Amino acid sequence: MRPAVLFACAAALALAVALGVSFGSGSATALDLFASGTSAQGILLDVRLPRVLLGAVAGGGLAAVGAAFQAILRNPLAEPYVLGVSGGAALGATLAIVAGVVVGLLGAVGVPAAAFAGGVVATLLVWSLARGGRASGASILLAGVVVNAIAGAGITLLEAVSAPGRTQSLLLWLMGFLDVPSWGQLGFVTLYVTGGLAVLLVDAARMNALALGDEPAKSLGIDVRALERRTFFACAAVVGAVVSVTGLIGFVGLVVPQALRRVVGPDLRVLLPASALSGAATLVACDLLVRVLSPHLHTELPVGAVTAVAGGPVFLALLRRRGAGG
Repeated sequence: MRPAVLFACAAALALAVALGVSFGSGSATALDLFASGTSAQGILLDVRLPRVLLGAVAGGGLAAVGAAFQAILRNPLAEPYVLGVSGGAALGATLAIVAGVVVGLLGAVGVPAAAFAGGVVATLLVWSLARGGRASGASILLAGVVVNAIAGAGITLLEAVSAPGRTQSLLLWLMGFLDVPSWGQLGFVTLYVTGGLAVLLVDAARMNALALGDEPAKSLGIDVRALERRTFFACAAVVGAVVSVTGLIGFVGLVVPQALRRVVGPDLRVLLPASALSGAATLVACDLLVRVLSPHLHTELPVGAVTAVAGGPVFLALLRRRGAGG
């Protein structure tokens, strides 16, 4: 069943990418891909394709990070947006943008690096406030609330001292938009995300052992603290890279792993790649919905708002179920 699920996830991603490139707010269709030299072909290859690929990379990275956080913290409510890791990454990226590190190769490397640093700091704060992930679910969520509040205050201060024109662009970016990235941006984000996911996949079997508890995992020869550090740094790299380009997109890392866990089980050797594929398909589909609706709404909705509307009720339902179950 598990290979079939992975194949289905890959097929869903392929379908979402094909639809994302074929349809949008403009009149270009998939047939225009073969119309060499036309403006419609340029729309498909230079506008829609990079945006769809960015959505796939971002969605896959966020969903896989959510599955890893839920395993390492042993909490099904763990998710980079809820834990404040996305907020910390956004603060780091905002600092780089306000400082002017936004253009050329320096921007493609520097903004993700600053976001990674912010994500690492936020992760360390959550880890320390929640006592290394061994606290109750309420303590971990409270730590995420605190980190999000600190990051939000920092972003507000930076917006207050930045130029008016830059403030407007920052506000739009923080809502969670999938804009057309440069190929340099897309390449570096893909590099960060691929590297982080590779670390998580290599450690998937070790993270499975953590479900038994720290002592049983240690008896199997696993260095629990080193595993936690590697996982947190890999997750911070992925989240930092994604947030640096897309802004804050929440709940993809919560809803997708939770849905797949009911199908493939908790084995991260299957759950991680399935989450990455399904998360990519989910965010591409959400962005396609945004682009199709934009001509009728006379504006483009932030995709982060769409994922929050879909994922927020799921989070509340999980929180209520955990509270009812003690």
